[in-house]
Amino acid sequence: MPEGGASISNPTANSTARPATNPAANPGADRAPETAVPDLTADGAALRTTAGRRASLLVTLVLGGLTATPPLAMDMYLPALPAVTRSLHAPAATVQLTLTACLAGMALGQMVVGPMSDRWGRRRPLLIGLAVYVVATALCAFAPTVELLVAFRLAQGLAGAAGIVIARAVARDLYDGVAMARFFSTLMLISGVAPIVAPLIGGQILRVTDWRGVFVVLTVVGALLTAVVWAKLPETLAPADRHGGGIGDVLGSMRRLLADRAFTGYMLAGGFAFASLFAYVAASPFVMQEIYGASPQTFSLLFGLNSIGLMIMGQVNGKILVGRVRLDKALGLGLVVVVVAAVVLLLMSLGVFGEVGLVPMAAALFVLMSAMGVTLPNTQTLALMRTKHAAGSASALLGTTSFLIGAIASPLVGIAGEDTAVPMAVVQLVAALVALACFLGMCRPRDGWAGAKGGGI
Repeated sequence: MPEGGASISNPTANSTARPATNPAANPGADRAPETAVPDLTADGAALRTTAGRRASLLVTLVLGGLTATPPLAMDMYLPALPAVTRSLHAPAATVQLTLTACLAGMALGQMVVGPMSDRWGRRRPLLIGLAVYVVATALCAFAPTVELLVAFRLAQGLAGAAGIVIARAVARDLYDGVAMARFFSTLMLISGVAPIVAPLIGGQILRVTDWRGVFVVLTVVGALLTAVVWAKLPETLAPADRHGGGIGDVLGSMRRLLADRAFTGYMLAGGFAFASLFAYVAASPFVMQEIYGASPQTFSLLFGLNSIGLMIMGQVNGKILVGRVRLDKALGLGLVVVVVAAVVLLLMSLGVFGEVGLVPMAAALFVLMSAMGVTLPNTQTLALMRTKHAAGSASALLGTTSFLIGAIASPLVGIAGEDTAVPMAVVQLVAALVALACFLGMCRPRDGWAGAKGGGI
């Protein structure tokens, strides 16, 4: 067992229990865990013991911190993008590659770390990744050129991928069905604090120092998170449930996942929805500040407001919609709202409504971002529900697809320069339409929620 922390067994909740494993495919699955600990849930929601409540709350907070790593690495840095262009004497499109490199690193890193966590457990790959992330972030603070900054951001993304992919895999170890959907919404609430706080902190840091100070703060935050994970996060994948195969087995597992049409549909729908979101992340610093005249502090406040909308809708999804509305219906509604908001943004950018100011643009972006609170957790839940085994590999595919598509979308938003919001709106609309098409065409929501029928890999 990895150092520090006991193993947590999978919960045995009534209506949300994980399907029984096949002993032939998973030798030793019928053996009792080596270390008995309190169940984290009962009936998918109520906690059985005080110790169980403490363990569940602690794990939830730690996983929330891990899922907050990407918005911390991205959003705290956003108000400084125009300053970086001036400091390093680089064009805006080149500086935006620092975002692309970080995203690409997170995408590729998940493909490595996810299968590793299925083979060696969750803790060890996570701790190694976090340690490298801290070093790479510190190097970003001292980058003398934009080329080296891009390289260090790539390394930062590769290492930071461990927190993203393993957080989802741990959630799949512990939850299923409706309970998993609610848990992802809870994670969105916790991790949603990061996009609110990060730009605000970034804007305030720029008052007293330059953009390099942002990376110093990120380094400290990463070091603290690593220490908490080392001390508090237990192992959630029992030795009997780990896969001992090599690269061939990993690739075979991924091929089986991709052969499932609905899984691939949810994966692509989530990936292109994320691209629509990241087009906003990459372009909004220039759109809001350079075109509509917002100060770094005003931009930070607007960005935080959009994140609050995403958090609120995530909680509406988890507390109200889940259990009352089929997840595929909620997902479809979320995607339609994203499409409508992107259409409005494009029309305003083209001047169809005349010259609009900051407030209408901010309002449309608020609607688009808020809809992500319904779209993103449900695509992940519906996809992961179709995999009974290899949660790390499934999580890696989901994350890699999202970050790769987002990395491609990032430079496209600056292709026409810094003086127009049209490229951002076009990328958002195209990505949203493709996401909706993948959902309707591949997931076949009219046939019903696959998880309710017990389907899966």
